[in-house]
Amino acid sequence: MPHTIEDIEKLKHAPAVPGVIEVILERWSPRAFANKPVSKHDLRMIFEAARWAASSYNEQPWRFLVGHKGDATYQKIFDSLVEFNQSWASSAPVLILSAASKTFAHNGAPNKYAVHDTGAATAYLSLQATALGLHTHSMAGFDQDKARAAFGIPDTFHIGAVTALGYLGDVDNLPEGLIDRELAKRERKPLSEIVLSGWEKAAEL
Repeated sequence: MPHTIEDIEKLKHAPAVPGVIEVILERWSPRAFANKPVSKHDLRMIFEAARWAASSYNEQPWRFLVGHKGDATYQKIFDSLVEFNQSWASSAPVLILSAASKTFAHNGAPNKYAVHDTGAATAYLSLQATALGLHTHSMAGFDQDKARAAFGIPDTFHIGAVTALGYLGDVDNLPEGLIDRELAKRERKPLSEIVLSGWEKAAEL
């Protein structure tokens, strides 16, 4: 039986939590993307959101390489992906590679929080995409050395992650073995496991 996009969205949205912003509950990471381009206007809004993420000393250490399907940037990012991720990411109209400066611009000191801050910017990017009716899927499954060499990224930058961006597509077009993953129920650890008052001691909330 075919799975409609509406059914998939309903399935994958997190359970309602009173007071939690709706866009957070609606964000999830699909592997099926539609053959539909992302407008420059929407991309600009997505990266504007990322631009306003918090960062240590307001360093904004992040850099985002953006490839559109069919251009050289996209191909370089795609070529760095492991075979498993290539099997589904090829449907995404946009691929993004993040990087983070290892040092602070104002004094040259090591920035130990650059990757953390770049992750925060990526989260903002993802939430803005969700608000615009798009989806993202960030992944670690790629060859960092290959990506660095392809773009000539200097050693003064950490390589972050690759993020696929686009509109939700037909789940039934995914490679064999991935459909069940796409239809799986989303789960999260309970707050008692992740919010603590002491090590391995749950905080009272």
